[in-house]
Amino acid sequence: MSSALHPSARVAAFRVLACAGLLLCVSALPLSAQQAGAGTDRLASIEATGSSKFNSDQIVAATGLHVGAQVSRDDLQKVADQLAQLGVFSNVQYRFATTDAGVKAEYHLTDAATVPVFYDNFPWFKDDEITAAIKSSGVLFDGSAPEHGMVLDAISDAIAKLLVSHGVNLSVSHTLTTTALGDSHIQLFHAEDSGITVAGVEFGHGLAQTDHGIQMRLADIIGAPYSRSVFELFEIEQVRPVYLSHAFLNAKLGPSSVRFTAPGSSKVVIIAPIDAGLAYAWNAATWTGNSAVTSAELEKLVTLKTNDPADGIKIEAVWQSVRDLYAQRGYLDATLDAVPHIEEFSRRVSFSASIVEGPQYHMGQLVLSGLSIEGERRIRAAWSIHPGEVFNEGVYNEFLENGVKAAFSGLPFHYDKIGRFLQKDPKAGIVDVMLDFQ
Repeated sequence: MSSALHPSARVAAFRVLACAGLLLCVSALPLSAQQAGAGTDRLASIEATGSSKFNSDQIVAATGLHVGAQVSRDDLQKVADQLAQLGVFSNVQYRFATTDAGVKAEYHLTDAATVPVFYDNFPWFKDDEITAAIKSSGVLFDGSAPEHGMVLDAISDAIAKLLVSHGVNLSVSHTLTTTALGDSHIQLFHAEDSGITVAGVEFGHGLAQTDHGIQMRLADIIGAPYSRSVFELFEIEQVRPVYLSHAFLNAKLGPSSVRFTAPGSSKVVIIAPIDAGLAYAWNAATWTGNSAVTSAELEKLVTLKTNDPADGIKIEAVWQSVRDLYAQRGYLDATLDAVPHIEEFSRRVSFSASIVEGPQYHMGQLVLSGLSIEGERRIRAAWSIHPGEVFNEGVYNEFLENGVKAAFSGLPFHYDKIGRFLQKDPKAGIVDVMLDFQ
């Protein structure tokens, strides 16, 4: 038996273990003054601390270690490595000591950041049923998942086993992606080649049921493989704009559900609830934080009149026009925060538009790459913002859209794309334009 597992050993020296490819620490905490060998001893106890997401029993069950089993230091290290590879912990440390009763082991863990999970195309189950099945499988799972790690495969396997238990034999994949709005990451789980297709969509509000544009675009959904993520994107891109344009500024879409067209069928109908809320009228916009552009100039950009329908598409166009105006005057970092104020009784909405202008930028250098001598000469001749002049982003965009083509007229020059980058120096108020012709 190794000296580190001898009953006389009580406290050991600290050791940090290198883990290639892992962006976390796996280490042994202070143990014995002597180095342990390859001997084994009885595991008297094992405990896991530090996690706020999982209790000690859950983590211990995931290690596969059992009180009474024979263990060596290598066994304890392998468990630490396995916990680190799961992805649910950003830091894994352990320590052990031997007593007359055997080895006492403790793992100290730090929870890793996680993202929400999204079950994409499992029409046989509700989300909470899938979550319950994953948890009951013994996977360390609290309803969220890390961006990377072996636990993702374990979750996929648990869902696949749930499918098999209901007579559905499919593999399950996982993909780190973004929500339909693109504002945050999710871990998406998807049944491969499910064979489930969409037979129809039932919207929970009359406007979606009758709008010609929505009904025309349903051809993209009906007959296609069922996917919740695809349908959510359809709602964001096709349904929500219709409601905004009809002044339903607080319309809420979904979450959707499905029903099979018949028992044993491979076709589903998507049930899409919509809470339209109230339609509002435009009242006014007030401006704060603006000095480079007067309020009178900003007001001219507002295309709505008092008591007009508060068309959400037109309202967003107003804010974009404000951003564009600032960018044309060199304020490339200008931000606008428009806060709505709703009068429920009169059903009117006003906006407080707060502007942070930032520095005004002037033209620095025009840096070109990927061009012949003649090509570069023509581009520089066509570029109209001279060094030191106020940088106009509108002129810059127009140049990339049309000016480049005009500059190359008559030349046998072809390019697939233009890499573009504005290198800003806020302190100096200078912006360099970098164009890479590829």
